[in-house]
This record gives sequence, C-alpha cells and structure tokens, in this order.
Amino acid sequence: MIIFWIILGVIIVVGIGLYNSLIRGKNQVDEAWSDIEVQLKRRYDLIPNLVETVKGYAHQESSVFENVTKARSAAMNAGSMQEKLKDENALSGTLKSLFAVAESYPDLKSNQNFLKLQGDLTDTEDKIQAARRFYNGTVRDYNTKLQVFPTNIFANMFSFKAREFFDIDEKGPEGQPVQVKF
Repeated sequence: MIIFWIILGVIIVVGIGLYNSLIRGKNQVDEAWSDIEVQLKRRYDLIPNLVETVKGYAHQESSVFENVTKARSAAMNAGSMQEKLKDENALSGTLKSLFAVAESYPDLKSNQNFLKLQGDLTDTEDKIQAARRFYNGTVRDYNTKLQVFPTNIFANMFSFKAREFFDIDEKGPEGQPVQVKF
C-alpha cells in the first residue's frame, strides 16, 4: 500500500510540474505577443505624422495617403492572428508606395522632420522583426511542449491549445522589408 501512495505522490508532483511548465510557456507566448503589439502601436503612431509630412510636399498623391490610412486602420482593428498578419502585410505594401512617392520630391528627402520619421520607422520595423522572431521562437517551444510525451497528456487534459506563428509572406512583395532609404 505504501508503494501505491509513493507512486501516486510522484505522479502528482510530476503532473504539477508539467502543468506549471505549460502555464509558464503560455505566459511567455502572451508576453512575446505583447512585445509585438507594443512595436506595432509605435508604428501606427508614426504613420500619421509621416503621411502629414509627405502630404505637405505631395498634395496630388491623395490616393496613396488614403490607402496608407485605410491599411493602418485595418491593421489596428484586426481580430484574429490571420487577419492581423494579412493587414500588417497590406500596411507594409502601402508604406512602400508612400516612400516611392516621397522619392519624387527632393525637398521632402532633405526635410529634417521627414528624415527623423524615416529613421524612427526604420528602427521600429527592425524592432518588429526582432519581436516577431522572439515570438515565433517562443511559440515553437510552447507548441513542442504540447506535442511531446508526457506533457501532451496534461495539455490535452487541461485544453491547452497550440498557438499560431506570426510570419510574413516571404514569397509576395510584402515579404520584402519597407525601404526607407533615399
């Protein structure tokens, strides 16, 4: 009888350890996602200033400004991970068109405000990519935990779900970084 209680105690201790490791993994994924959201918010905050600066020089390019504004709004309001990914890729594409317009205006390219915004956006894009890599690594580790024995048993018992990666489409034009150099 004592052996039964010892085995049961070991199973309970191991189960608690596995459950706690799943909770830690879930929390790490949530934290990594929050890092991405912080950088995306920073990007969203920079875009209106950038659009206004370019508008001051390129009044006739209103469709580009409208597209950037619409894409920004869609990205900010995206619900699911797939929507967020699609809308972020679309926003990157519209930013490319904004910078293409900016290239046509030499005075704009030397404007200090534009140059600062350009530098800030480049920095933000780099931070988004770093946060995305960290998030995807954390998701990979978490999803692996959900799939390996014996953790998968506890994951299924307590309804832990795999998380989606936040990847850009490397094959399409959105997979290319936003070019902000002149």
